[in-house]
Amino acid sequence: MLVPQNFEAKIGFATLRELLEQLCLSALGRQYVAQMQFITNHEQLSKLLAQTDEFRQLLAGGSEFPGAHYHDVSVHLKRASLPGAYLDVTAFFEVKMSLRTIRAALTFFTNAAAGLYPTLRLLGIGIQADRNLLAALDKVVDDEGKVRDDASPLLRQVRQALIQRQGQLRKQIASVLRHAKSEGWIPGDAEPTIRGGRLVLPVVAEHKRRLRGLIHDESASGQTVYIEPAEVFELNNDIKDLENAYQRELIRILTTLTDQLRPHLPDLRKAYNYLGLLDFIRAKARLARELDAQLPELSSRPLIRWRGVRHPVLALTFRDHNKAAGLTGEKRDVVPLDLELTPERRMLVISGPNAGGKSVALKTVGLVQYMLQCGLLIPCDDYSEAGMFEDILLDIGDEQSLENDLSTYSSHLLAMKQFVTVANKKSLVLIDEFGTGTEPSLGGAIAEAVLEQLNQARAFGVITTHYTNLKNFAEKTEGLVNGAMRYDPERLQPLYRLEMGKPGSSFAIEIARKIGLPRQIVERASQLVGKDKIRYDQLLEGLEKDKTELEAKLRETERQQHSLRKFTQEYLDLKKHLTDTRHETLRAAKQEAKQLLRDTNQQIEATISEIRRSQADKDITKQAREKLETFVQKELQPEPPKARPTRELAAPDTLQPGDRVAILGQDGHGEVVSVKGKTAEVLFGGLKTLVKVSQLEKLSRAEVREREATARKTAAANAGPTLNLTNRMAGFSPTLDLRGERAEDALTKLMAFVDDAVMFGLPEIKILHGRGNGVLRQVARDYLRRTRAIASVGDEHADRGGDGVTLAVLK
Repeated sequence: MLVPQNFEAKIGFATLRELLEQLCLSALGRQYVAQMQFITNHEQLSKLLAQTDEFRQLLAGGSEFPGAHYHDVSVHLKRASLPGAYLDVTAFFEVKMSLRTIRAALTFFTNAAAGLYPTLRLLGIGIQADRNLLAALDKVVDDEGKVRDDASPLLRQVRQALIQRQGQLRKQIASVLRHAKSEGWIPGDAEPTIRGGRLVLPVVAEHKRRLRGLIHDESASGQTVYIEPAEVFELNNDIKDLENAYQRELIRILTTLTDQLRPHLPDLRKAYNYLGLLDFIRAKARLARELDAQLPELSSRPLIRWRGVRHPVLALTFRDHNKAAGLTGEKRDVVPLDLELTPERRMLVISGPNAGGKSVALKTVGLVQYMLQCGLLIPCDDYSEAGMFEDILLDIGDEQSLENDLSTYSSHLLAMKQFVTVANKKSLVLIDEFGTGTEPSLGGAIAEAVLEQLNQARAFGVITTHYTNLKNFAEKTEGLVNGAMRYDPERLQPLYRLEMGKPGSSFAIEIARKIGLPRQIVERASQLVGKDKIRYDQLLEGLEKDKTELEAKLRETERQQHSLRKFTQEYLDLKKHLTDTRHETLRAAKQEAKQLLRDTNQQIEATISEIRRSQADKDITKQAREKLETFVQKELQPEPPKARPTRELAAPDTLQPGDRVAILGQDGHGEVVSVKGKTAEVLFGGLKTLVKVSQLEKLSRAEVREREATARKTAAANAGPTLNLTNRMAGFSPTLDLRGERAEDALTKLMAFVDDAVMFGLPEIKILHGRGNGVLRQVARDYLRRTRAIASVGDEHADRGGDGVTLAVLK
């Protein structure tokens, strides 16, 4: 049950229904949008939500689902059901193309991997689009909506004869036209035209007797008459006869095709219901993508446990505003709400200042819950839970009526009367500005009594109010919970964040004081309201300030912890790199020492052998010793360490943005972005980091080039993976060219490319594979769709390669 009757307009759902209609491709889908209604059956709702969620995943995966020719042919099918009637060519074209779409959709789900789209696959059970019927339609009508010349032998014969006669007619009429122009009977720029289905010439009225023929018409001024020359009488007659013969044969073909279509009408009606349902589900899925909507865990009992829920209409409005404002405009975002209503805390009483977001929060609850129970995914974060209600009872706005002598407060009382009568443990009650419209003490008392009755009925609900007695009642009553819309008392700005568990203040006295209302008025108002009320609001204001300060400190602490974790990980990575490098250096040194020792031993043994062979001849022994000493000096003499060139150590007053620097003892280099005190922000490759100035040294252009050349040589020599992520990222391109590669080699390159892109945190990548026979494109897209780090896969823009380039967006 929904209250009031104009519930959708009150809550804002009419806007979403209009948007859904715009997202549909045909009138078939729009019919389902018009029939969409509030559902209270858990099994039925679960199925509808699963269908929408599966189609959302289908669209997000970039699958090529048929998206054209969703024609509504119900009028054509109705005409075809009449014996003796026949459909025209346009009708058969729409039937043919839409049947092709239906078959393509059925084939898509049939060929999908097992386990994918289970509920959407079930929709196609029992749907038939006869292949023979589609072939018969295609034999008569081509893909451009024209009749094929070979639809029948007679039609082809008549068509060829007609073309032949028309050619003869054009030649004959051109000959007559040239003669008439040379005689001055016809203006020089005149051309043949059609009158009464026959080709005629425009002749100046004063020369109409000079050209033999039949006058068919004259111009409005009477200065031109349209004459069919006698020379083309027979040709025009032949053409008319052939056109009549062509039309008779075409009608015969269309009648026969309609007779062939008629037995399939029951199956076709089911098939087009299926097509309309797919269009409707597709529109819901597209809306879900625009809203970043999710499928929450659905319970059959009343429950609301939402995380990061957003007002859908407000989200779309802000999105359009941000697009229109561009990059230079002020960006506006919807502040998400965390809300929880359970059987233990069913009724939420929201308080806070005016324009603080209370009404928006209430409308968000009503609209999102109604969306959900209409089969739409809702804009919330993961791990949200939602239940089902049998009633949504809404009292918002002004329902006064002059005709019924109904005041604003009377209309609210009538709504309260209906609510306390109808509400039960499966009802969701939404009341805005509860108790207003009459004398505050009486209005508050009646509102408290109504709230007590609704609580006894164990109804769920969200209520907004400024009344202190309702806040106190919620604080001490089981089943009720206070909520406050956050407000910045220093800047007098609403934060639009809902906090459950405490009441909010209206900040009326504080706002009056801050905006400059005369001091005596503010003080008098404080006296009139009483010290207890002032202390209560001051306490709430103090709590709000303390909470704001605490949140700021928590954010700063989290930022510092994040930085600490980052630096710790960098330290661990560097330590591991140094350890690995040390082990590798030692291994290489040992290998080199072994080889050197082996060479030395061989040289010594050769020297000894030579001395023995010469029987210690003095000259030969001297030569052998000199040869050995030369080897020792050449091979065993340690090289002196290379002196590092003295560079200018960085200082805060010498560093400027754009300077090239290096960390002391490191081989890499970067560019200074900014200097703040003793700390510099440096860009290493594609990564920014903060470094103490005392740890930096400035580099000249020559040194930068030398380091880059050394890095390239090292990379070429190693020809393997490196731990220098900065250099790798600096030289990494987001585009991979696979054109001309074999499928196995292309897949190997693609796997390494995607791993690097994920490691470097790129938002998107492009794969150039060309069109060809489509093998490389299929291999690339199959792998990308299996990769969890890839959010979506699709064609590049037509101007930048179209389906010859695959664009993949990373999560």
